[in-house]
Amino acid sequence: MLVTGGAGFIGSNLVDRLVDDGHEVVVVDDLFTGFRENVNPKAEFVEGTVADEALVGGAMRGVDVVFHQAAHKAVQRSVERPLVTDLANTHGTLTVLKAALDAGVQRLVYASSSSVYGGADRVPTPESETLYPRSPYAVTKVAAEHYCHVFTELYGLETVRLRYFNVYGPRQRPDSTYAAVIPLFIDALVHGKRPMVHGDGRQSRDFTYISDVIEANLAAATAPAEACAGGVYNVAGGDETSLLELLDAMGRILGATLEPEFGPPRAGDVRRSRGDGGAAASDLGFRCTVPLEDGLHRTIEWLRQRTAGDARP
Repeated sequence: MLVTGGAGFIGSNLVDRLVDDGHEVVVVDDLFTGFRENVNPKAEFVEGTVADEALVGGAMRGVDVVFHQAAHKAVQRSVERPLVTDLANTHGTLTVLKAALDAGVQRLVYASSSSVYGGADRVPTPESETLYPRSPYAVTKVAAEHYCHVFTELYGLETVRLRYFNVYGPRQRPDSTYAAVIPLFIDALVHGKRPMVHGDGRQSRDFTYISDVIEANLAAATAPAEACAGGVYNVAGGDETSLLELLDAMGRILGATLEPEFGPPRAGDVRRSRGDGGAAASDLGFRCTVPLEDGLHRTIEWLRQRTAGDARP
C-alpha cells in the first residue's frame, strides 16, 4: 500500500494503523509540513513531492491500494500562495492518479475536504449540495475530486473521495505556521495565554477525531466497488460546535478559564460547517464514533506528553 503525505498528521496515523494490521506500506512525503520522525520505522520512506512524476511512478510499483493524503492543507496559506498550493494539490493529484493507473493499482482513496462546500445552504450538508469553494485550497480540492471521478469513468480506476470535516487529534501540532484551531487553543490554555479567536467565535465546525478518519479510509479501501467506486463521502460526526463552545469544553477539561482575544475573520473561512454522514454509513458501513469531549481528552493528553518530551513529534 502507498500513503502519500505519510509523514503528516493524518497520513502518519494511517500508516501506523496499516502497519499494525500487517500491511507493507510505502510513504511518499516531501516533508514540507510533515516530519520524518512521524513515519513508522516499518514503512518504506520515499522523500519527494507528489508532483514529481518519476518519483511517484517508482514508488507506485507493486502497490494495490493508494491513500492519497498529501496536500498543502492550510486555507490561509493558499490565499497567500495559490500557485504553490495548486501545484501540490491539483497537479500532484493528477500525477498520483496517472501513476496509479499505469501501475495497475486497484483503488485510490482521496483525501478531500469539507471546504469544497463553502457556505452551504443545507446544514447538515449532504454530498449532493452544490459546491461553492471560497479559497484557492478549496478550489484545488474540487478540481482533484473531478480528476478522481474522471479516472473512474474513463479508465476504470476505482477511486473513492472522502470529504474530511475538521480533523483533530494526536500529532496535530500547535507550533506550525498555519496550525489548526484545536491544538492552538489547547496550547494557549495550557500555557495561560489568551486564545486567539478570529471573528466573533460563533462560527461552527463539525470536529472529527483522527481515529474516525482512519476508520473511514479503511472502509473506503475495502468496500465493494459496486457500492463506492467513483463515489464521494462526508467523514463527519454530524455535530456542530462553535469556537466559543469548543473553548468552554477545553476549559472544563483543563480546569482553566481564559477570556479569548478576538481578531479579524480569516479570508476564506465559512460561517457554518456540519456534515451529513448518511451516505458513508450506507455505502461504506462507516460512522464516526468518538464524541468531541472524548477526542479532546485524548488530544490534550497527547499534547501534554509531547510538551513533557514523552511523545513523538
